[in-house]
Amino acid sequence: MEKKDYIEITNLLKKKAKKKYLIFIPAYNVEKTIYKLFCDIPKKIFKVYKVDIIIINDLSSDQTNYELIKIKKKFNYKIIILNNKEKLNYGGVQKKAFNYSIKKKYDYVIMLHGDGQYSPKKLPNFLKLLATDKYDAVFGTRMFSYYSALSGGMPLYKLIGNICLTKVQNFILNTKISEFHSGYRSYKIKSLKKINFNKLTNQFHFDTEIIIKFLLKKFSIKEIPIPTIYGEQVSHLKSIPYGLNILKVMFRYIIQN
Repeated sequence: MEKKDYIEITNLLKKKAKKKYLIFIPAYNVEKTIYKLFCDIPKKIFKVYKVDIIIINDLSSDQTNYELIKIKKKFNYKIIILNNKEKLNYGGVQKKAFNYSIKKKYDYVIMLHGDGQYSPKKLPNFLKLLATDKYDAVFGTRMFSYYSALSGGMPLYKLIGNICLTKVQNFILNTKISEFHSGYRSYKIKSLKKINFNKLTNQFHFDTEIIIKFLLKKFSIKEIPIPTIYGEQVSHLKSIPYGLNILKVMFRYIIQN
């Protein structure tokens, strides 16, 4: 190994050691999936990075809280559990996690859904990219292969809707993002602090609104391939209202810009 390569690796390891990462798990009626999700989180990430986990239980009506107590006892990680007293919904829960990240001075936050729709085994890929400090956000994309999305169980109507909405959004925003609708996302906290995310919607189209905010700030967004996983989990996203809300957001963008 050449001396310059050794120095570069050493500096990168020092940078990793100083950075704090928060894995944020939104949890709503996930009693059947949340424990397995934790079993699949690669243990090696806790040896290489300073990683904490926060779970926000958004007023679940099933036995999610019981499963969270079991997880807290079982796994030897720093796990923070917050139980909402009122339902905040998808966007509202993200706001709570982001504000927590800022208050506790984390450097990066990664959102991993509690319903098992995104593989925890990809967490090292996110952490590796975030550790370079080159990107303001790193997103997982299921659209690197339409065949892979279908074979992973994505319904055809959702695949077509995803493709069509993404094409419309790319056209309006003049971007080349492969998927606007993945929930596997990570953000640099310094970048989140520069946008007023608390003013955004509490609903599912929060994800699109925050992308627009990042694009307007000319922040860098990196995409990485992730597998598509559709199992027994119940989706709380209603496709038609979601699609209409996305189009409203895009129309508002056109009017304002």
